[in-house]
Parts: sequence; structure tokens; C-alpha cells
Amino acid sequence: MEVSTSASVAQTDEYITFVIAGQLFGVPVLKVQDVLSPQQITPIPLAPPEIAGSLNLRGRIVTAIDVRLRLGLNGRDEGDEGMSIVVEHDSELYSLMVDPVGEVLQLKASHFERNPPTLDQKFREYSDGIYRLDDKLLVVLDVTRLLDYGREVAA
Repeated sequence: MEVSTSASVAQTDEYITFVIAGQLFGVPVLKVQDVLSPQQITPIPLAPPEIAGSLNLRGRIVTAIDVRLRLGLNGRDEGDEGMSIVVEHDSELYSLMVDPVGEVLQLKASHFERNPPTLDQKFREYSDGIYRLDDKLLVVLDVTRLLDYGREVAA
């Protein structure tokens, strides 16, 4: 008879990490479709400022969102193109424009914490919670809330 050892293994979650304005963020790996180097982006007239435009990814039109502006931060410096993380939301692809993309972290689910009251309000609005790492704080972004423009209109 074979005994399963999976019960003794702690549940972990995987996040792809990236930096925006010096803050470490993560999104669940299962939400990520692709990671892109800088792409040619076509502006969309009359779009909100955080919508940088659209790009063509293997024949699909992808909306590019400048996450810095979406979080209420200053835009990136001229010439600093950053990278993009492609995610799917409501059957549409979105390119989240970020600063450098880091590594994939596998973290124990038991170490996940809800947003502390001291977390910057700009981050708290779009965050599921945090992980306290050895030397920094990882803010877990909720992709659904980040891309839910209908919620803002209703408010």
C-alpha cells in the first residue's frame, strides 16, 4: 500500500515578481500568459491615462496598461521602457507594463497576510495581501481588481 506524503508538504503559491517604483510586487503565476520585452504600442485616443495603448501579440490585440499610472504613481522616465506581464481577464489579454520583472517565488501559503493598515492606500486598493520576505515586502496584486474599470465607474 502506497502512502501519500502530500499532506505533510506545506501548500505553496507561486508568484512572478516585478518591481514598480522600488516596491516588489507579485501576481500568481497561473494568471500569467507571457512575459514580454518592450513592444511597439499604438496609442488609443481618448483612453484613460494609464492605458498606454494596444499591441499585437501573435495576432491578438492586447491592451497595454501602465501599472505605475494605475497605482497613482509617477510615469516612468523617458527611455525607460520596462517589461510587460501578459495576463488574461474576462477573456481579454492585457499587458501590464512594469519595471524589471524578477524571479518566480514559491511561498508558503501559511505566510500570506492580509493587507496591513500601514500599507500605502495606492497599493492596498489593488492588493490581495502581502508576504514579508527576509529583506522586503512582497505586495500581491489582484489582477481582477486592477483591471476592473467598471467598478470605478459604479463608484
